[in-house]
Amino acid sequence: MPDSELARRWLARSGITQTGESAWWDADPPAGPLTAGDVSDTMGWLVFDDEDLDPADRVRVALGLMDLLGAHPLLAGQIHMAHLGPQGPLPLDVLWDGYRRRLEAVRDHEACPSSLWLDWFEDPRTAAPAFAAVLGSDRHLLLPGVPEPLVRRARRVLEHSGPVGWDVKAQTCRAAARVPALHHAVFRAVLRSYHDLYGDLDPGQGLALLDGLDLPPDTEHLAALRRVLADGHRHHYASPQAWDAAPDR
Repeated sequence: MPDSELARRWLARSGITQTGESAWWDADPPAGPLTAGDVSDTMGWLVFDDEDLDPADRVRVALGLMDLLGAHPLLAGQIHMAHLGPQGPLPLDVLWDGYRRRLEAVRDHEACPSSLWLDWFEDPRTAAPAFAAVLGSDRHLLLPGVPEPLVRRARRVLEHSGPVGWDVKAQTCRAAARVPALHHAVFRAVLRSYHDLYGDLDPGQGLALLDGLDLPPDTEHLAALRRVLADGHRHHYASPQAWDAAPDR
């Protein structure tokens, strides 16, 4: 059974059913319509307290709610908090297989990379293992001719990897640079490493990586990024004036 259907049935047990796109109905008194945000606010924090679900199904329901309801801090945040809390660690095979499948899908599951960025990657306790689970451990597969699902996964992870430490992701970025379809995603990974509040970057390594990418010369922010890295700057917030002074073309 798909995770989304498992989540739908879990909501139905509480009298909540879907009536249209982003439209829901709560049959419990006082009965009335709900938005996806209302459902998230009401039910998003209850999954990991449901003793009728085993640990694996709690993860599946939580991921399924993200599929049904979209990005919402209660939906994504509860998974991360449960993993670090007394109920954790969560079943890693179910958790990361669920993330990888969504990252590889043709459909854009925006809640998935968003939750990686805001929950897993911004927390130093989980950034490295989460990055390894969703991409880093598969970097040896990033070669020319790589299947499109892995290209999609790599692109989405790299573009949201700003908070991940450079030492954690540098080898994966170099591996991704072997795949022309990922060159822009590698550029975004370097750019966001420089700008993200929690990011960090080795200027020399970052510049060497940019030198190997086939990017249009007028790529937005490419010239500015090359200039600040050539000048030895590691992070935007350490010297914001450097970025302001750098040419953008």
